[in-house]
Amino acid sequence: MPVSIRFLGHAAFSITDGTHTVLVDPFITGNPQAEAAGITADSLDATHIALTHGHEDHVGDTVSIATRTGATVIAGFELANLLGEKGLENLEPANPGGGVDLPFGRISLTFAYHSSSYQGRYTGMPAGLVVCMGDRTVYHCGDTGLFGDMKLIGEIHQPDVAIVPIGDRFTMGPADATRAAEMIGAGIAIPCHWNTWPLIEQDPANFAPAGVQVRILEVDGAIEAWLAAEAPCLLPHLRETDPGRVFDAASCPNAWPDAVPSVAKSDRHHGSEKKRKIDPDV
Repeated sequence: MPVSIRFLGHAAFSITDGTHTVLVDPFITGNPQAEAAGITADSLDATHIALTHGHEDHVGDTVSIATRTGATVIAGFELANLLGEKGLENLEPANPGGGVDLPFGRISLTFAYHSSSYQGRYTGMPAGLVVCMGDRTVYHCGDTGLFGDMKLIGEIHQPDVAIVPIGDRFTMGPADATRAAEMIGAGIAIPCHWNTWPLIEQDPANFAPAGVQVRILEVDGAIEAWLAAEAPCLLPHLRETDPGRVFDAASCPNAWPDAVPSVAKSDRHHGSEKKRKIDPDV
């Protein structure tokens, strides 16, 4: 099944294969970008919710959505405990360096350099999230500064898509985010955590990683998560106003050099080193 990534505003995303849906940091109510697009918490379905840290603009509507849908929530240990106190029962606590095996694959937690609290209460270490769904891998960096192990995360997990904050002040700005995307090495990078409020206003044209296809999603826009080797051309600063658009490598002057009929990629969803074939026509 193809994996679709839908942008819900700020740092919130929905990642789905049509059967399972992971909401990442579902801050909808009070999110000016989501509200302007007509997205409401009650309109979202989920089988799983994954949280990067405890700040209110990331925990958001987790409790109400999980209560309504029965979604399992993956979060850091202290944050999971807090959510349990709020009545949630389907919880999978974890911490950076670990992960949780799930029906669709696995969610691994990575380091992120930030802070984490909820309404003044400490909620443990912040994290990035590596969501492995089927044969697609999406690395949501979370709120973070630049750090050298992003390169190692890229080497280990081999993400097809990296979701990178670019807003500055509380996270990386465009220059550091550019370097981060280059180190991670995913074929596609999606900027997030920018222009929600004046303090994090940025020009996404300054997010320009070399050798990476930048996809700037409109709020409520979605794209299919290409495998890295399938990413057909390098189109910096593409504004994704047509979520169903398909790009043809033959018509692109900067064709992705690895877009070949068959390549091998390590399947690391469960620590396996088994090689698998990738069919770029999938």
